[in-house]
Amino acid sequence: MPTTAKRAMAVHDSFTIERTYRSSIEKVYGAFADPTVKRRWYAEGPGFIVDSYALDFRVGGKETGAFRVDNPDFKAEEIRNDTYYFDIVEGERIVYAYSMSNAGVPFSASLSTIQFERADGGGTRLTLHEQVTFFEGSDGVKMREAGTRQLLEALATELGEESVAVDWGAVATE
Repeated sequence: MPTTAKRAMAVHDSFTIERTYRSSIEKVYGAFADPTVKRRWYAEGPGFIVDSYALDFRVGGKETGAFRVDNPDFKAEEIRNDTYYFDIVEGERIVYAYSMSNAGVPFSASLSTIQFERADGGGTRLTLHEQVTFFEGSDGVKMREAGTRQLLEALATELGEESVAVDWGAVATE
């Protein structure tokens, strides 16, 4: 198997999302650290078939997931997410890198930092910053940011908070 591939130029981009939750830092952070809880909001969303999911939440630990889109009009190829945790400061910060692939072909690699802070008036202010490199056939930064926002809304639902509806048809055409 070759170790290099000739492809189009990689595209580099980044985005930052800030989201405030009413829940405490301990509860929000815990939703990232607990494998059962994270699987519910991160991997088991409507419209997805989860083939596998595992979380070893520690510095040097890994998170892996494989899923398919549950849509008869879309060929159900496996999409993988492989994550490695570099830095975890309980209740304060998570730094991790992850790659995504479709049918075994990598389409992006990212370095992300999540910071947890007490929000003004209580609750938690979560700030997520992602630097991403997209390879040929990728979805691009608009779809990545939208997907990340959807995950953070799923987290709100997991925490028992209201979430904001996302119109994916509008996002796809932007």
